[in-house]
Amino acid sequence: MYQNFTTPSSPETGGPRLAALRAALKSAGLSGFLIPRADAHRGENVAACDERLAWLTGFTGSDGHCAVLPDCAAVFADGRYTLQLRNQIDTKVFTPLSIPDDRLADWLIAHLPGGTIGYDPMLHSYDDIDNLEKELTRHGLTLSQSTNMVDEIWDDRPTSPQGKIMPYPLEFAGESSESKRQKVAKKVAEAGLASAVLTLPDSICWLLNMRGSDLAHTPVALCFAVLHADAGVDLVIDPAKADAALFNHLGDSINLIPPEGFAALLGTLSGTVGVDRASAPIWVSRQLASHKWFADPCILPKACKNEVELEGARRAHLRDAAAIAEFLAWVDAGLEGRSEIDVVQKLEGFRRNTNALTDISFETICGSGANGAIVHYRVDDASNRAIEQNTLLLVDSGGQYLDGTTDITRTVIIGEADADMIRCFTLVLKGMISLSMLRFPAGIAGSHIDSVARAPLWAEGLDYKHGTGHGVGAYLSVHEGPAGISRKTNASLETGMILSNEPGYYREGAWGIRIENLVIVEAPSKPEGAETAMHSFETLTWVPIDTRLIDPERLTQAEREWLNHYHQTVLEKVAPLVVPDTRTWLTAACAPI
Repeated sequence: MYQNFTTPSSPETGGPRLAALRAALKSAGLSGFLIPRADAHRGENVAACDERLAWLTGFTGSDGHCAVLPDCAAVFADGRYTLQLRNQIDTKVFTPLSIPDDRLADWLIAHLPGGTIGYDPMLHSYDDIDNLEKELTRHGLTLSQSTNMVDEIWDDRPTSPQGKIMPYPLEFAGESSESKRQKVAKKVAEAGLASAVLTLPDSICWLLNMRGSDLAHTPVALCFAVLHADAGVDLVIDPAKADAALFNHLGDSINLIPPEGFAALLGTLSGTVGVDRASAPIWVSRQLASHKWFADPCILPKACKNEVELEGARRAHLRDAAAIAEFLAWVDAGLEGRSEIDVVQKLEGFRRNTNALTDISFETICGSGANGAIVHYRVDDASNRAIEQNTLLLVDSGGQYLDGTTDITRTVIIGEADADMIRCFTLVLKGMISLSMLRFPAGIAGSHIDSVARAPLWAEGLDYKHGTGHGVGAYLSVHEGPAGISRKTNASLETGMILSNEPGYYREGAWGIRIENLVIVEAPSKPEGAETAMHSFETLTWVPIDTRLIDPERLTQAEREWLNHYHQTVLEKVAPLVVPDTRTWLTAACAPI
């Protein structure tokens, strides 16, 4: 299994570990310490050795931070993790707080009249520290870089990952590394820079057409790089991760530097060096003689997939759709005596049967009943529950295939649905369909269209506390910038980007609903009679939506036509790829309404 079900943490450990940290802070003369979820690369996923927030507090969500003071401590997480946070931490010693309503600066100012708060400069960006420092200094509080105080008390900390790095074939990448480096280096030179520091592993892996295995479910190598204006690269990796095949693939323009040589490398760079103030550790800029703030130049071209990558994504999603259809047919045959873990194991088995799966793209979210209301719920041995009749089952999952990364959510009824389930499911579906049908001009960002998916819910006083969509990589991270569909995402939606479309609704203590398809941003075109060319979305995901949960009377004629056409296309594309019994099920599941 790519997924395991061990209980990741326990609230009971929080108190003793917090006490040990406070003792270390007192010895160091610090009044507090900041513990982010991030590692030195500041990506969403981190290795076990970097799970400091989870080790200290018990909270295992992918986004959050903790502040520890002499007499109090708080853990901050966004709306996706409200329920999970309360369940995982010891609320007698940690206060759970919600982002953005609760702000770190406000909390620190309210709870500490003065003093020095430590932070690890490898785990915070310049923007993180600069923005916080501006507020704290007005109230007599000082930020000071220090050694990592959590590491000092973490006796059984895991070792750093040593996954091998593999060349990523041109047949999947669609463009050579040399070509990418020349294009990106040109941007570096045009900005008046001699070089740029890259700290995001997915950017570096994309640029060099390589993939790794340092992180679970995300095929990247943890590394740093310096891209020079002449397209040469200094790649900072552990040499043990490289073999002859990788050396041959990288070529003479790539110079390998061991991790212990990173600081010396930065110190010897001449000319002005570009650094991303939002993502690079603040430590990086402090090693440089001359630097200029410069956004990671790989992020946008990586997000705008070339036609080879898009065709790979179409193949991967069709393969994945067949596996999901087999799975949903199995679910519909009856889950008596089955548990959430059984469902996750069965789903992974269907994906493995494709003989193309290299990993899941994230830990499957499989929430039955009340667990479905926990947005990023991860079933483990402690939380596992039996699948009950007459309730909703929410399954959010994805696969990593060499030709693409998938992500899909389907919510299905087990038994009979009540009227409120049907009402809310239909409202979520209306939002998903509205976004699928949307046409929009160039320059539109995700923040401009997020409300399209929410409007049907808003009309009846309902909403959800997560973004409507995120970018997806090409055999890389399932969550990719710069674009997304949410109130806080201001990057323009560009041709070739792959995004999720996943509105939802969650009834705490009862059930959750989410429907997710992936889409490609299509090139602008002019419909007949139009004055302005408009982008649209091409659907990538071809899996039935549970029509037993739909109230047809709530759908407009256009929405009904979209749904029936979608299901007809699902049947045409997927039926030839599944076994006869599933084909029979699929025919019924795709029947028009």
